[in-house]
Amino acid sequence: MNKPAPTPLTGKALLQKVKELSHMPRRETAKLCGYYSTTKDNQVRVNLTDFYDAVLKARGIPLSPDGTKDGRGREATYLVSVHKNGQIVIGSTYTKEMGLKPGDEFDIKLGYKHIHLIQVENGKDAGGDEEE
Repeated sequence: MNKPAPTPLTGKALLQKVKELSHMPRRETAKLCGYYSTTKDNQVRVNLTDFYDAVLKARGIPLSPDGTKDGRGREATYLVSVHKNGQIVIGSTYTKEMGLKPGDEFDIKLGYKHIHLIQVENGKDAGGDEEE
């Protein structure tokens, strides 16, 4: 009968174990951290992908922030350019991330080399100053 694989380490415990085992090969480190499975013929398979994903997550590096990417469209770059008609478009990716809805209003404050958009809520800006 197959011996069940141990529960893999996660979080701080995983990072501590990886640090302790830094002198060992990656496959052995992953195995000792519990990232392996045993096949029917008692072959040990190390799950390096799961191990690397867990290490990145433990270090606070998300691989897919929302996990809902469907492969369509472009990735958000936080960089826009002025179109030929003089407009700047802020895409839906950014407005969704900020929780904005149709009809939300903003004050526009122009600076020397910047533009501030200040969200207006019920006749007041988000800072609490009343509109004039």
